[in-house]
Amino acid sequence: MSIDRKTAAEQIIQSARSLFTRGLTHGSTGNISVRTEEGILVTPTGCSLGTVSVGDLSLIDGGGGHLSGPKPSKESFLHAAVLRARPDANAVIHTHSTYSAAVSCMSGLDMDNVLPPLTAYYAMRIGQLPLLPYHAPGDAELEGLAEATAVDSHAMLLSNHGPVVAGKTLPAGMDALEELEETARLFLLLRNIPTRPLTPEQATTLSSGQRAPRA
Repeated sequence: MSIDRKTAAEQIIQSARSLFTRGLTHGSTGNISVRTEEGILVTPTGCSLGTVSVGDLSLIDGGGGHLSGPKPSKESFLHAAVLRARPDANAVIHTHSTYSAAVSCMSGLDMDNVLPPLTAYYAMRIGQLPLLPYHAPGDAELEGLAEATAVDSHAMLLSNHGPVVAGKTLPAGMDALEELEETARLFLLLRNIPTRPLTPEQATTLSSGQRAPRA
């Protein structure tokens, strides 16, 4: 269910500061959107999440068209595409967070599911993580692919770029994004070390909201 514009703006600024101060974004990278009663509120182009203010936010429609405010992020079409595909979601976060971006640059990954379910919380908050082929930032050809992918996956990883995560609420999306980043970090730390991810049964049980069986 969408929220009012004022509440959405406050949530975006709070989340933007949190991402920036903890090093999950840098420079003018990363963007955040929330579905509101008036349209999709999204961070603007060329703006640092460390300094963005309520007055800087842009409003776009469900097709990605600019309605009001400053020029939106050049990746705002990506947010609109994911929200179209996921009527259950009301927020989208995209970052270039270090560990997730590092994984997105690796070769030999499973395009259908990049990271193994190393922890229970990853299985619950992310589940499947498809890897999308490389597109330059702002490339509109990514729109259709992202929309089709988002139908079945609320999180995706853009090759040589970074993660995109949708959530029912912005706080839920933030939790999922952070879980993805920490799992990417674990994945890199454990490279060349024998690991024991959750079994498919354990992961499926967690992602469906059921109690996990004993290991």
